[in-house]
Amino acid sequence: MEENLNMLEMTQEHGHSHGKIEIAPEVIEVIAGIAASEVEGVAQMRGNFATGVVERLGKKNHGKGIRVELTDEGIKVDVYCLMNFGVSIPTVAQKVQDNIRQTLSNMTALEAEEVNIHIVGVAFENQKQESNYEFDEQ
Repeated sequence: MEENLNMLEMTQEHGHSHGKIEIAPEVIEVIAGIAASEVEGVAQMRGNFATGVVERLGKKNHGKGIRVELTDEGIKVDVYCLMNFGVSIPTVAQKVQDNIRQTLSNMTALEAEEVNIHIVGVAFENQKQESNYEFDEQ
């Protein structure tokens, strides 16, 4: 019974109901994660230790770096990501917000009340190249 408290329930507007559609918050996390990763300038999403272990085992976690909260006011999405060095952070963050809102609307017909972007780091291209070079030598 408690599981249903974390589900969004969609009903038809015209009063005719064929049943209900339930969308789990995890689905919204995956949709938002993919939408955020699509934006140019986003280096990667921030995860935790568990998501890092899962990814090393070969499974991609598309909900990494996304936190969804269902409130009485609506859906609140928090995005934790790293940006590429040299991009305009406000511009890229705005594009991430727009892409998440548009993708959620297209796929679920739900509107996000808030889409908060948290920049947790900057990724430098030369560091990636140096670490790959060192790995190749060994």
